[in-house]
Amino acid sequence: MNTTIPSNTQPTTNPTMKWTIGILSVVVPLLVAILLSLNNESKIDFGFNTRILPHINAVFNSITSLCLIAGFFAIKNKNIKLHRGLMMTAFTLSSLFLISYVIYHASVPSTKFGQEGLIYGIYLFILISHILLSIVVVPLVLWAIYFAWTGRIESHKKIVKWTFPIWTYVAITGVIVYFMISPYYQPL
Repeated sequence: MNTTIPSNTQPTTNPTMKWTIGILSVVVPLLVAILLSLNNESKIDFGFNTRILPHINAVFNSITSLCLIAGFFAIKNKNIKLHRGLMMTAFTLSSLFLISYVIYHASVPSTKFGQEGLIYGIYLFILISHILLSIVVVPLVLWAIYFAWTGRIESHKKIVKWTFPIWTYVAITGVIVYFMISPYYQPL
């Protein structure tokens, strides 16, 4: 009895994972959009000064960027163990960022950028591209992790060709947006 799988067939994807990744890919951006649209009377008091969170988020994004770049070089040098550790650190930091971001926007009114002219146009371009790509990167990251975790390395390699540059761009532009808007945050 031959139990080997023909080399031209792909392992099937776990249907539960398909649904989970699909739901998270929709719910996360919707949750953020809802929180950003809350009026000031609907904001939540979490019992601590959440105005510190954008500063912490900038640290999360900065370290995430460094982990992604270092992880890229680790895998290019075939250091799989270091690559995995750096990617899971980047994922964990991005997850912590998302939780912190949601708490901040659920509790504090949105900050308006205080400049006009060309710098405002540059800010808007960076902000809008950051937001749009942050929506796209959620399913890409989840699929990349799933494929790596399940040993589907060829599928992992295919998706990270898109995931890595987008995720890195989102992390770096998150820091840039922070530095551009941080002078307009209300004091701690």
